[in-house]
Amino acid sequence: MSQPLRVGNASGFYGDRFAAVREMLEGGPLDVLTGDYLAELTMLILGRGKMKDPDAGYATTFLRQMEESLGLAVERGTAIVVNAGGLNPRGLADRLRELAARLGIEVRVAHVEGDDLLARAEELGFSDSPYGAPLTANAYLGAWGIAECLKAGADVVVTGRVTDASLVVGPAAAHFGWARDDWDALAGATVAGHVLECGAQATGGNYAFFEEIYNVKAPGFPVAEIHADGSSVITKHDGTGGAVTTETVTAQLLYEIGAPSYAGPDVTTRFDTIELAQDGPDRVRISGVKGTPPPPSTKVCLNHLGGHRNEMTFVLTGLGIEAKAESVKARMAAAFGDAPPARVEWTLIGAAKADPATQGEATALLRCAVLDPDPHKVGRAFSNAAVELALAGYPGFTMTSPPGKGGPYGVYSPAYVLNEAVEHVAVTPDGTRVPITSAPVTAPITEAIAAPGEQEGAASVPQGPVASVPLGRVAGARSGDKGGDANIGVWARTGAQWAWLEPFLTVERFKELLPETQEHTVHRHVLPNLRAVNFVVEGLLQEGVSASTRFDPQGKALGEWLRSRLVDIPEALL
Repeated sequence: MSQPLRVGNASGFYGDRFAAVREMLEGGPLDVLTGDYLAELTMLILGRGKMKDPDAGYATTFLRQMEESLGLAVERGTAIVVNAGGLNPRGLADRLRELAARLGIEVRVAHVEGDDLLARAEELGFSDSPYGAPLTANAYLGAWGIAECLKAGADVVVTGRVTDASLVVGPAAAHFGWARDDWDALAGATVAGHVLECGAQATGGNYAFFEEIYNVKAPGFPVAEIHADGSSVITKHDGTGGAVTTETVTAQLLYEIGAPSYAGPDVTTRFDTIELAQDGPDRVRISGVKGTPPPPSTKVCLNHLGGHRNEMTFVLTGLGIEAKAESVKARMAAAFGDAPPARVEWTLIGAAKADPATQGEATALLRCAVLDPDPHKVGRAFSNAAVELALAGYPGFTMTSPPGKGGPYGVYSPAYVLNEAVEHVAVTPDGTRVPITSAPVTAPITEAIAAPGEQEGAASVPQGPVASVPLGRVAGARSGDKGGDANIGVWARTGAQWAWLEPFLTVERFKELLPETQEHTVHRHVLPNLRAVNFVVEGLLQEGVSASTRFDPQGKALGEWLRSRLVDIPEALL
C-alpha cells in the first residue's frame, strides 16, 4: 500500500466536455476514473424527464461516453465510478450491461441505491410545503456503498445522489481498507474529492488570475494521488492545458462551501486544518486534514414544481438610457393591469459609454423576468405585450429574442432526516444486495466563528500611503450556489496581503462592497491555512437556480464583482 491510488475526474456537471473520459483514459495511468453529473438543478431536470418516461432519469451522455470508452477502461484496468445514475441508477446499470454485451466487453457493473426517498415523502414530512408533494427527494449518501461494490469486484459503479466527494472517498476506502472511524483519512480523501468534483476548475478553469496560466489548450482534468493516510497530491496528465498550483486548488476548495466544518454522511471534514504545498510543477500536496464524526442527520435535496417563468430583454441604445428603461417598465406595468405576475423583476445590465465608437458601446440591456403559478400570465400574454411596444415604445426599440411561451420552473429546498432513516444499499455485480449501516458514531456540528484580527502568527500590515485600486489586485475569489444561498470565498496571494485582507474584509465591509447583499444575513468564516475568508449570503439566489430571477442565478460571477470593487490598499502590497 506504499503506492498511491490514482483517481481522475472526467466530468464536473451534466454537459461537461464529452471527450474528457477518453482523454483521461488515454492520458496516463489511472486506477479509478470518476464523473460527477449531478447538481440540484440536474435532479430537477431528470425528475421532469422521468415524469414523461419512467425508465429515464439518468445521464444519457454517460452511456454515449461508455460506448466510446468502456473497452479502453477495461483494457487499462481503470475502474469507473460515477453518479450518472441520477434518479434511476438501476436502470443505467442495466443499460450498461446491455451496451457491454453488444460491444462484446466483459465488465462487472454494480450500483448503489437508497437515496431516492420520494415514495416516503409524506411519511418523512416532505409534503409539508406550499408547493405540495416534491418532484424529487434524494438523500446524500456516503462512500461506503461504493466501497462495497468495488470490494465485490465491480469494474463500473453507478450511483444516484451521493455527496460529490464520495466518488473519490469510496474507492480510497476500499483500496486502503479504512475503518468507518478512520476520521482523518476519510477527511483527507473528502478534501481530495472536493478538489476533483468540479473537473477543470482545479486546473485553472474559472480561475481569478486566468491570464497567468492561459494557453491554447483547454485545461486538463485533475488527478488525485491518494495515500494510505488520506493525504494526497493533486496533479494532471502531462501535456494537458491549464495548471495545478496552490492557488488553483485553493480556489476549488473555496467553491460552494460554508463553515469550516464540512459535514458529510461519513465524516465531518475540518477545512481549517487543510495544508497545501507546491510539490513540483503541476503538483500540490494536501496534508494535515482532520476529521470528526459526521452529524446524526443526512441532508436531502427536495425539488418541487414551483410554477412557470418567462423573460424578455430590451435593448436600450444611446441617450437617455434610464428614461428609456423607466418608460418600458411603466408600459409593461400598464399591460399587466390589475393582475401582474406573482413576481416581476427588472435588471438593467451595462451602461452606454460617452461618445461611443461602436453601437455595442452605446448599448445597455434591460431584462424583465416574471414568475407565476399560472402559465398563461407569463406566457404569450407577457412576451407579446413586450413585443407590441416595437413601434410604440422608446426610440431604437429592439429585443434580443422573439416572444415565447416560457416554461415551468422548480424550487429547491434542503431537508434533513436521521441517518437511520436512509436505506443505503450496495447492489454488487452478482445482484447481491448489501445494506450499508450509517456511521457508528455521530456528533453535532459546532462552529467557532473567528472575529477579524484573531489569527495568530500573521505578518504585520505595512504602513504608508494607500492606493484606491480593485480588490482583485491582491485577492482571488471563487463563488457559487448552495440552493438559494450564495458563497463567495476570497483568498490573499501572500502572507502580507493576508495580514491586511483578514481584518479588512469584515461582514460590514463585504456588504458595502456588494450592496445587493445588504438585506440578507451574511456569515463570515476564516480559513487561515488557506489565507482565505468565506462568506455565505442567505437567500440571495431566492429559491434556487431554476426559480431565481437574478441575472446570475447561480452566483458564479459574484466573486468577480467583488474583486472589481475599488478599495484602499497599502501601496507596499501592490
